[in-house]
Amino acid sequence: MTAKERIADVKQLMENLKQDYPAEINSFLGFMGKAEGNPALSAVQKELINVALSVAAQCEWCIALHTKNAIEAGAGRDEIMSAGFMAVIMHGGPALMYLVPLNKALDELLPEDHHG
Repeated sequence: MTAKERIADVKQLMENLKQDYPAEINSFLGFMGKAEGNPALSAVQKELINVALSVAAQCEWCIALHTKNAIEAGAGRDEIMSAGFMAVIMHGGPALMYLVPLNKALDELLPEDHHG
């Protein structure tokens, strides 16, 4: 499954939850909006943290989504991979294996010459 397919899965899930469980998902989205709205960290910093947490949590859908968001916020391949390695430091060998889907997502979603 590609990163784009995983992102489409997340979008479909959110649509389904909004239709079938609006109270629950809207509560979650409200909390998420408040947490992400704090200006103490930049959008890039927040998404790099989310990438690291996605790798540590071993969530391939999260990796795809937050890699896309990090790229859109202006992060480059090296910054995103650095965030992935921070997860490996904290989570060990299992997180290292989730650099595979992180690399695949970067290869799919980021132009080859964009390392920054």
